[in-house]
Amino acid sequence: MARARFTPAVKTIILILFYVVVLNFGDAVFSLQISQLDFNKTFIFPNSGGEGGTADNTHHTTMFLPLFLSPPRINHYSSSYDVSVQQSRRHLQSRRPNARMSLHDDLLLNGYYTTRLWIGTPPQEFALIVDTGSTVTYVPCSTCEQCGKHQDPRFQPELSTSYQSLKCNIECKCDSERENCIYDRQYAEMSSSSGILGEDIVSFGNLSELSPQRAVFGCENMETGDLYSQHADGIMGLGRGDLSIVDQLVGKGVISDSFSLCYGGMDVGGGAMVLGGISPPADMVYTRSDPERSPYYNIELKEIHVAGKALRLERQVFDRKHGTVLDSGTTYAYLPEEAFKAFKAAIMKEVPSLKQIQGPDPNYKDTCFSGAGSDASQLSKTFPAVEMVFGNGQKLSLTPENYLFRHSKVRGAYCLGIFQNGKDPTTLLGGIIVRNTLVTYDREHEKIGFWKTNCSHLWERLHISNAPPPLPSELNNTNFTSNVSPATAPADQPLYNGEFRAGHITFYMSLSVNISDLKPHIPELAQNMAKELDVNASQVHLLNFTSKGNDSLIRWAIYPAGSADFMSNATAMDIISRLAENRVHLPDTYGNYKFFEWNIEPPQRRTWWLQNYFIIFVAFLVIIVLGLAASGAWIMWRRQQSLVAYKPVDAAVPEQELQPL
Repeated sequence: MARARFTPAVKTIILILFYVVVLNFGDAVFSLQISQLDFNKTFIFPNSGGEGGTADNTHHTTMFLPLFLSPPRINHYSSSYDVSVQQSRRHLQSRRPNARMSLHDDLLLNGYYTTRLWIGTPPQEFALIVDTGSTVTYVPCSTCEQCGKHQDPRFQPELSTSYQSLKCNIECKCDSERENCIYDRQYAEMSSSSGILGEDIVSFGNLSELSPQRAVFGCENMETGDLYSQHADGIMGLGRGDLSIVDQLVGKGVISDSFSLCYGGMDVGGGAMVLGGISPPADMVYTRSDPERSPYYNIELKEIHVAGKALRLERQVFDRKHGTVLDSGTTYAYLPEEAFKAFKAAIMKEVPSLKQIQGPDPNYKDTCFSGAGSDASQLSKTFPAVEMVFGNGQKLSLTPENYLFRHSKVRGAYCLGIFQNGKDPTTLLGGIIVRNTLVTYDREHEKIGFWKTNCSHLWERLHISNAPPPLPSELNNTNFTSNVSPATAPADQPLYNGEFRAGHITFYMSLSVNISDLKPHIPELAQNMAKELDVNASQVHLLNFTSKGNDSLIRWAIYPAGSADFMSNATAMDIISRLAENRVHLPDTYGNYKFFEWNIEPPQRRTWWLQNYFIIFVAFLVIIVLGLAASGAWIMWRRQQSLVAYKPVDAAVPEQELQPL
């Protein structure tokens, strides 16, 4: 049978028709997928109660892991999540913004690290514990009937014009009246949190490139245990789960699927965190993290070396049950029984010259040593180096501050911060292991990176400017409407828009010291304030002070240096950030203190006389000098004239004719 022949023109027409049909079919399928995703916009929340990690400030922390593993998480907060994530993994895209935030408090003193978060319109500030083992962010609600006294006032939904409670639906756990979606979290150390779920605008601070975003969080109605007694306001959940702040931001497509934590070192505290991706250092050490194994951030730990020698252990000792879990909400580290005994014996073998003493708490059998000296920076000369070897062969070096904590009762004594995890074969690595270590949770590529550094100077080490980024243009395109003026906005939010000039900064300071005891030390206090705010002492002015019960209330002002009319925006932002982030550290003699109601005042508009007072003063001075010189000259001339006219008494005087009257 003869084949049909087509002319080139006919072939071209057929090809065009073929591409049109194929492309239209593909667009139809893609549109169908998008329409299905858009149709399914109902919020879905997990009903599970327990979850790992919490704000443990107890001396020894048990495992905070549930009895059953959760199924793989699917994000339901954004209709475009599946498409955006798949596309981001297949194509190179422009760098997304991130939220750089400061960490506060101290791991050993407080049992946790906190960051600042602002919720609502106008924003309400909260200090939240960063916890990679928790999957929900929550703060105490104003309606809470059983909440402790925390660092900041409770969240008041009625004062936020952007707050919305999540109404009950078939996809969430509902309250007894079936009006609102609720959450319930219970922890192994017998603490718990429960409340309703709401949605509001969340702001991340003035170092953040990320503009404020709407997010779902818990408004607590009840707290028990450590959550009730802790100083921090609540929890910032960074774990894997629909309610996790990370999952929500990733679901919106506003950050990449990654975040980083960097805990400050021994006796330093503080640190930094980043929501979103960063450019990793070239010598960062990685290990795989399998999200299918558990909802927690696990790593492939294979061996532990002490002084260059591997502990003699079974090959799979760190891979049992849940494997090795990294949890920022846990203070210390917990090893399986056989691994702990081997580690303890290896350390004791390397420090035979040190005396073993009783721990600070007689209720616990701590392993403590005296005679190492008080300088923590010199501990490496006494205690051995420790290495963690991962499945890919890469090694993470640990210094003594990563496995020791300072004895609270004996000077120059230290105790092991690694304990036996009861009879549980799971390995749990808390915050002590990663002090002065940048930890990047690269969830998109299912790996976790470690980089030893000084977390107090992380931005400098990463060559990132610490100056506040410009106000994102996206902010003008959001539905975020704030009633807060630049002068009263939270300090960690962008304060300047345009060419605003800061004339001076005023703020209040409350101290738990009687005013009569404080008065003699006010000049010294002003010097300390200048040092902590990194300004000259002449710039710090005391406006007024008064007593408030047994406390003192002081109003301060920070003026520009020298004769300048205004200070730079960067300087003003730095001062406000230090106040807002509690980076002003004063001697204990001033008791507890708190800064609030800071305002940035514009430069005062001065009259012509004030602007030119120096010229006027010089001119007036010249006139005075010239006047005095002229007066002196005139007096001298008169005196000379009087000397010329003077004649002796016996001098001959010619007679003068009398003139007629």
